Amino acid sequence: MSRGRRIRSAFVAALRAFVRRKTAVFFTFFFPVLLILIFGALVQTQPTGGGLFAREPAYYLPGYLGVVVVFTPLSRVGSTIARHRDGNRFEKLATTPLRRWEWLFAHTLVNVGIIGLAGLLLFGLVLVVTGASVVIGPALLALAPLVALGVALFCGLGAIIGRVADSQDGVIAASNAVALPVWMLSETFVPPSMLPAWFRPVTALSPLTYFSRGVRAAAAGAEPLLPLAILAVVALVVFVAGAFAVPTTE
Repeated sequence: MSRGRRIRSAFVAALRAFVRRKTAVFFTFFFPVLLILIFGALVQTQPTGGGLFAREPAYYLPGYLGVVVVFTPLSRVGSTIARHRDGNRFEKLATTPLRRWEWLFAHTLVNVGIIGLAGLLLFGLVLVVTGASVVIGPALLALAPLVALGVALFCGLGAIIGRVADSQDGVIAASNAVALPVWMLSETFVPPSMLPAWFRPVTALSPLTYFSRGVRAAAAGAEPLLPLAILAVVALVVFVAGAFAVPTTE
């Protein structure tokens, strides 16, 4: 079996498994919608005031997109590894030609496709509900590779968490412990000016910070070349580490 057929077979199996899990579909598509309706329509931003939502609505676009870019890959890939390990699936996979990086790549492609659709839905909803203003132009196309790289990065991190955690419950707990602070403190919802001066340099260590900067640059009509480059390098490193973390046998 060729490499393309191996990846395609793993992709189809992962896609079917994703769709069958209604909870995963709900949190990928509908949970972020609830956040937009709550914060965008009910709380709303107050650009002339102070507080957490004191920026223009477009400022929070990376935060809304970051919900699916961070939480879904971490929990899905991590829990899949834990579930396969509990069911001795990796012992069976070890008898096939499918390599670890191919397995992770197939699952990453599934997440990129599904999260890409969810991100497109969220993007349109943010514009309609919050009245966010974006510059329509070629730079806006950079949102696609930004989302894809972000998903690949957190799929790799999810694989690492799945390898380290000892159960599916442990994966969920660890994923939330990682995802929530990263999501909130990476120049998404909390502006750097609201953070203590000593903590601001820490945000530069988060890859989601460069995702946020890239999304804002693209929405403003500027080419996000530097954020894209940094995100691509980090995503490659984390994905490779995640591929090595995928178990062979247990």
